Amino acid sequence: MKTATRQHLTDLLERVPALASCAEAIEKGFELWAQTYRRDGKALLCGNGGSAADCDHIVGELMKGFMLRRPLPAEHQEAIEKASPASSEYFIQNLQAALPAISLSSHGALMTAFINDVKADMVFAQQVYGLGRAGDIVIGISTSGNSANVINALCLAKALGLTTLGLSGQGGGRMKEVCDCVIRVPASSTPLVQELHLPVYHTLCLMLEEEFFGN
Repeated sequence: MKTATRQHLTDLLERVPALASCAEAIEKGFELWAQTYRRDGKALLCGNGGSAADCDHIVGELMKGFMLRRPLPAEHQEAIEKASPASSEYFIQNLQAALPAISLSSHGALMTAFINDVKADMVFAQQVYGLGRAGDIVIGISTSGNSANVINALCLAKALGLTTLGLSGQGGGRMKEVCDCVIRVPASSTPLVQELHLPVYHTLCLMLEEEFFGN
């Protein structure tokens, strides 16, 4: 981990001292996530309600520039110039390097079809089965750590040999049994857990961006 990457975690703990209890888990979660990108893998995220919104939020920070400029790699610029000489400059100026991430909560047509035709508690597991590949990480967000559809997705991910990371409240729920790492924020009520999840995942996104695109 770069020094500048670690500084984001230090800054988080200074801003939100209550999160000191999960500092080690945040660091481990970062390392697992970073390993995914070093292996050219992707992140698959799932959650319900506010946690589904958190998944979309995380994807928005990873798939484009967050706080740093992310110019395209030289080899991609060259490929674009070769394929589209007339418009290459426009593409190069208006595309940004991405950290691949997909919110499994955002596929409305697929989700409603699967819920109607099969089983609601398998709606994320089905997507992990269809999209997951060796080297990927599956990230489940559940304030209780017990959301059935999230747990099933994480269980399948483990069966397929994928990395699993959970964000939960202080109890951890069943996530403790099925995740390689669970970041358990020190709160129990849903709104308070969600309020603490946001600075955690913002910091993880900052750390990932710094690690892969920082100087």
